[in-house]
Amino acid sequence: MAKMIAPGHAWPDLFGELRAAVPEAFGADGHALNLIEGDWGYPGHGKHYATPVDGNELGRIPMIDLDLAKRAVRFAAHEHARWSLIDLDERKVRVAACLDQLRAHRELIARLLMWEIGKPYALACDDIDRCISGVEWYLGAIEPMLAGRSPLGVISNIASWNYPYSVLMHSVLVQALAGNAVIAKTPTDGGIFSLTLGFALARRVGLPVSLVSGSGGLLSDALVRNPDVACLAFVGGKSNGRDIAASLYDREKRYMLEMEGVNCYGIWDFSDWPTLAAQIKKGFAYGKQRCTAYIRFIVQRRLFPKFLDTYLPAVKALKIGHPLLVDGPEDALPTLDFGPLINSRKVEELRVMYSEAVGLGAISLFEGELDPARFLPGQDISAYLTPIALLNVPRNARLHHNEPFGPVDTIVVVDRIEELVSEMNISNGNLVSSIATDDPEIARMVTGELRSFKVGVNQVRSRGDREEVFGGMGASWKGCFVGGTYLVQSVTRGADGERFFGNFPDYTLLPETR
Repeated sequence: MAKMIAPGHAWPDLFGELRAAVPEAFGADGHALNLIEGDWGYPGHGKHYATPVDGNELGRIPMIDLDLAKRAVRFAAHEHARWSLIDLDERKVRVAACLDQLRAHRELIARLLMWEIGKPYALACDDIDRCISGVEWYLGAIEPMLAGRSPLGVISNIASWNYPYSVLMHSVLVQALAGNAVIAKTPTDGGIFSLTLGFALARRVGLPVSLVSGSGGLLSDALVRNPDVACLAFVGGKSNGRDIAASLYDREKRYMLEMEGVNCYGIWDFSDWPTLAAQIKKGFAYGKQRCTAYIRFIVQRRLFPKFLDTYLPAVKALKIGHPLLVDGPEDALPTLDFGPLINSRKVEELRVMYSEAVGLGAISLFEGELDPARFLPGQDISAYLTPIALLNVPRNARLHHNEPFGPVDTIVVVDRIEELVSEMNISNGNLVSSIATDDPEIARMVTGELRSFKVGVNQVRSRGDREEVFGGMGASWKGCFVGGTYLVQSVTRGADGERFFGNFPDYTLLPETR
């Protein structure tokens, strides 16, 4: 039987469900609108928006200009004055009502995410579920966190496309629960329709949220440097993050800027290869398009043959393909490790970086091939990339210092423990690192010398949920750490002169986070 899109999962059907669920968020022409001044409107300048799954157009992004964005922030500031006076019990009722609506629309959101950002079904569901369960935890835990504190003001959110719910929507709901008005910019590379649904549901239950679309550079004066914005939460690349950090350096504004780093896994005096194999395979989930992906392995020379015997079979077993294809109408959606990358431009960028590294002397250890059976005949597969692994990438190649944000691994062989530490610290700070070793003393020594916010011993680390703190060291993070009590503190005001744990010019690190 020929492959087919799973029944009920074709984009025209899903788009019809979306418009029926939140008709107020779409114009008469069927295009998405912005949520500004409490109402859906302002179609802006439509930017074509294609799916990475097969390259077909999904709709248009309603890009607005700077003046309109400033109006949106000005209204949010007025709304904050009213919302900050609402008592916590009422805020909890409204946030809980929003979670009920998200649960009711969970399947639709998951299917939207599959088309919008190429997430396989299980990962799309996980994105929503982590948002819901995380905010539920705050509903039960936030009261003592707010003791002696007051809402801060308008919180501006600029986030990447890869986790629209477990990162962006989660943060927005906690910020509103803490008593703040919230504005967010839709990621221009993906997620507008799933977020439009979520924000429409939040607005219906009375939460003070606004959602705008536009160029980050164009809207920066409204969403970043605007005096009406009390705090900025940013998740994105290092170049944009650096520019934002520089613009906020001398301003009295709270900020949390999560940026990239080269997350490393060091291997020294180690023998539990089956455990490492499982971690390597799982690490390719969503094509390593996440800030905590491990993309650099530093391996003791004598263990390199064992490492290859572990690494190569794990990578060869990965399943990549169209996330919505089935063999028949009764079949379940495919179980994939990942589908497409976010777009074909990203694939081309990674191929250029790969060719540059090989041209400068790196050794290609593995480059997979796409299986035609996992795609429709003749479909556009330009956004798909199989895993790539390179050995000893030279220092003058971009892949040596930069996070690829895709399924490209670099492997380095070292002879001394000092080399291992040095190579793991190559990016001037990162979010997570791990050391695989049988020797507790080696683990203790290496852990203490790594420039990483979280370090795992024989296990990987992640962003974390609920009470777990998250941040970065060096160039991977600027501003307040988040997670648990610290997320609430970052968007509320306490005693005069209070200090925040975070990565500031006068850097203060939470000792228990390591």
